[in-house]
Amino acid sequence: MPVSINLGKKLVLLVMLVTMTALGITSYMSIDYSSETLKERGGELLHGESDIRGESLRLLFESRIEQNKILANDPMIRLLVSEMDGISGLELKSMKEEKRRDFLIQVQAFQELVGFSIGFEDTKIIGNNGNVFFSLVGISNEDYSKNEYFQRGLKGSFVDFERSGTGKKMIVVSPVYAVDSKIGDEPIGVIISRMRTSAIDNILLNRSGLGETGEVYIVNRDYLMLTESRFFENAVFEQIVDTVGVQECFINNMEYVGIYPDYRGVSIYGSSYCMPEFGIVLLAEMDEKELVEPIKVLQTRIILTSLLITMAMGLVAFFAAESLSHPLRALKKAANKIAEGNFDVRTNIKTRDEIAELSHAFDSMAQKLQESLIEIKEKEEVIKQLEGDMVLKFSQREENDCVGVIDMADSTRISSKVSDKDISKLYEIFLNFMAKIVLNHKGEVIKNIGDALMFRFANVDPTNDKKMKNILECCLCMVESHGKLQEELEKENMPRLDYKISLTYGPVKVAESTTSKISDVFGPTVNRCFKINSLCPKNSLVVGENIHNIFKDFSEYEFSELCIIELKQKYGYNIFEVRRKGLDSFGTKSE
Repeated sequence: MPVSINLGKKLVLLVMLVTMTALGITSYMSIDYSSETLKERGGELLHGESDIRGESLRLLFESRIEQNKILANDPMIRLLVSEMDGISGLELKSMKEEKRRDFLIQVQAFQELVGFSIGFEDTKIIGNNGNVFFSLVGISNEDYSKNEYFQRGLKGSFVDFERSGTGKKMIVVSPVYAVDSKIGDEPIGVIISRMRTSAIDNILLNRSGLGETGEVYIVNRDYLMLTESRFFENAVFEQIVDTVGVQECFINNMEYVGIYPDYRGVSIYGSSYCMPEFGIVLLAEMDEKELVEPIKVLQTRIILTSLLITMAMGLVAFFAAESLSHPLRALKKAANKIAEGNFDVRTNIKTRDEIAELSHAFDSMAQKLQESLIEIKEKEEVIKQLEGDMVLKFSQREENDCVGVIDMADSTRISSKVSDKDISKLYEIFLNFMAKIVLNHKGEVIKNIGDALMFRFANVDPTNDKKMKNILECCLCMVESHGKLQEELEKENMPRLDYKISLTYGPVKVAESTTSKISDVFGPTVNRCFKINSLCPKNSLVVGENIHNIFKDFSEYEFSELCIIELKQKYGYNIFEVRRKGLDSFGTKSE
């Protein structure tokens, strides 16, 4: 009997050792792989957010500078500044009052040209000696000769920020040159414009897709936060941000993606977008804890499940060892049937001796095996479900897509006039209306970013005229559905709105989740689509150069090149407005 006991103990220990080893290796590999996958996907998410929002912010800064240059290059403004330079004392004071109306007319004409939604609050026109010739808020006798903005403005245009209560204002500065000036001439004055930052806040404070701890903010060269913090109040110009992402931008002129302590001292996963020419770095960050929390939950459940399985297997091994101590013919036959997979077999020996007890033990073992097998299968299903629910596995590939963006025009102005509830309803009607048009033309809606909708036609063949024409028809259908959209809005007592549509073609990277049918795309083609959208006229369609080259021989469409020299010089491509031949942008016959 001692031999049987030793054999049983050895068998139990061996089974438990093998089970624990196998489960330990499987658990470690699953946790390690899931951890790396989640961190990688988190980095790609934050890098995509920083790139898209950084590009949007860069375009906004560039457009504000160009708008300020329009005012600085106004012939009447330049003539008035030339006349007033060199005048001082009472004569200057008298001339300020005399010329104020002339200045005001030109400034108001400029505001009507660029639109009031850009948020102008004050514009100061200053001579080269620092005298303020005109201010939108009233006559000013300030001396700007030592002012930092004035001194920098004499050297060139720039964007900066200044304190305003607990918030900030954007400062846009441009030099003014004489009407007959030549390259290399000194400026005759400076225009300093102060603007609201609601457009910037719309880009940075939209935290959709950033979880419970994610945030996007900007920092200046003084390492001061310029955006409201998600965690601290009154952080603008008060919170110092001396982190790796900021240092890499301002010291090495490089962007950074990785794990580091943020301004709170909390370990985060962050991605930076460096704009040294504007003295700004944009940071998109999320707490590392939020990224790894699903891994810890999964790890705990796997360990608990492994322990339960090990204990169950130990019990099974113990009863198996006991039942095999005295191999009888009936038990051997029954054991062979069990080995064949028949767990319903029972010996049912009725003798009143140890054999009966052994038979009973064997029958009990068979029952336990059957129940354990069902339990193991159930637990395997639980593990598979947990892995499916908690571990995200992504694949990535590259293909040539047509990428489109439809963006609501003047959304800041519209949202300022309606309640939060109504603006949500307005966005819902607009985005769903356009999404239906995309789906009706066999397109794929990728996502919405605030009041914009991004869609694509995946892996298209540019030589297939029928499919390419369907894509262009989809975009023109959006343009021509402007009237129907207004009818839908009027039914809900919503304000009228306009929109802009852009379309590009080229290579994109596609990120697909194995647990979801939703895809995301990113790359230069997507970035270019967002850039040209900001230059699109209202209720119109603009396309990139690749799209133009594909469709230019189609007789039923007209292409008008938008003459934007700065775009061609900076990015190396042109954009074209598209409409049906003989029709205007609303689909009606032109005169």
